[in-house]
Amino acid sequence: MERLRALGGAARRNANVTLAVSLAVACFIIALSSGFWLLFRLSYVVAFALPLLYFWTHAMAKSLTVEVQRTTQRVTQGQPIEGRITVRSRSVLPKMWLEVEDPSSVPGHNARRVLALGAQGVASWDYRTRTRVRGLYTLGPVRVTASDPFGFFHVTRTFGDATTLLVYPNAPELPNFYIPPANLPGEGRIRRRTHNVTPNVAGVRPYEPGDSFNRVHWPATAHRGMPMVKIFELDPASDIWLVLDLQGSQHAGEGEEGTEEMAVSVAASVARYFLNAHRSVGLISFGDDLRVNEPDRGQNHYTRLLESLALARATGTVPLMNLLIEESRRFGRHTTVVVVTPSATQDWALTLMSLQGRGVKVAAVLLEADTFGGTTSPLDVYGTLAAGGVYAYTVKHHDDLTHALSEGSDPMLGRIAPTKR
Repeated sequence: MERLRALGGAARRNANVTLAVSLAVACFIIALSSGFWLLFRLSYVVAFALPLLYFWTHAMAKSLTVEVQRTTQRVTQGQPIEGRITVRSRSVLPKMWLEVEDPSSVPGHNARRVLALGAQGVASWDYRTRTRVRGLYTLGPVRVTASDPFGFFHVTRTFGDATTLLVYPNAPELPNFYIPPANLPGEGRIRRRTHNVTPNVAGVRPYEPGDSFNRVHWPATAHRGMPMVKIFELDPASDIWLVLDLQGSQHAGEGEEGTEEMAVSVAASVARYFLNAHRSVGLISFGDDLRVNEPDRGQNHYTRLLESLALARATGTVPLMNLLIEESRRFGRHTTVVVVTPSATQDWALTLMSLQGRGVKVAAVLLEADTFGGTTSPLDVYGTLAAGGVYAYTVKHHDDLTHALSEGSDPMLGRIAPTKR
């Protein structure tokens, strides 16, 4: 049975060959019965041409080398991916009808050429594809397909390995973003160690391979008789926690026009703003699973946040209220919680206000889902946040984030400023 299925699949893949063989057999049988010489010759031509085309097609697929040069495996949304494909023939025979393709899951990527190579010929070209949607994609391996002029036979070879491409979300700069600062604790503040260099030295430890020599503490080294390096702590500043709502039922729109993309871009921009201000930023989200990036600083941490945001998908089933309650143990009086959500339900707003009652500084960026094609308006939730004194921003479809995230509460008056609608 399996052999019959395999034969059936081969017949479907080579429908032209099956048709040609059937035609040759039919011509031969009719010629035998009628004696018509032209049908004899037609069947002989087909019987001779098919093996010739078969071996020619396989010969064209051999003696090939393909080189692929890719510029990067990490780009920011909107930036192009670039590469160069070079195909070389090591054969002294010309090669015709070669289809070269660099397959990819990147939307809009098209790196395909049909070319002919002379004896030991070389062909190369560059490609440039703009990345429109964040995410993890694959590139390659390169496929080269040789075929005969009549389409009877196709031989495909692959070259190289598949590589991954990570597209980071777009993060516009926010020069005028503001939220209320958290209260710093006094002597009882919990200090945390960090790999970054800060003005605060907490102690020394023995040197380990990979430690930079500019961290060596020379007096301790001379005293101990062995290399000692400094241990750094984060300087006193409140932590920023970003809570990204990925509950699928609350999001509206699709692809680049949806609230999911806007929410991720907002989270990336806010993280960029605070990290540039040398603040510790953490990220909590629940899409396919719970993802928690503990607060830290520096460019390496920003890259880790972008990686998490690049893979974030609004496929979660956990309501934002539950996420805030479950993770509330992470929020203290020295933290600020910034929620990014399109949710129009009241429960998460009341939970955020309860955190505020515990001394946690809170803020929200509310996406107006009805402007993205949703059916619910966030005006009631915005009113609840305003009544509770929660610092809030609203973002509509096609808003410029640089402008939209500079119209929240008035820090001088300590109240919610009206936003444009």
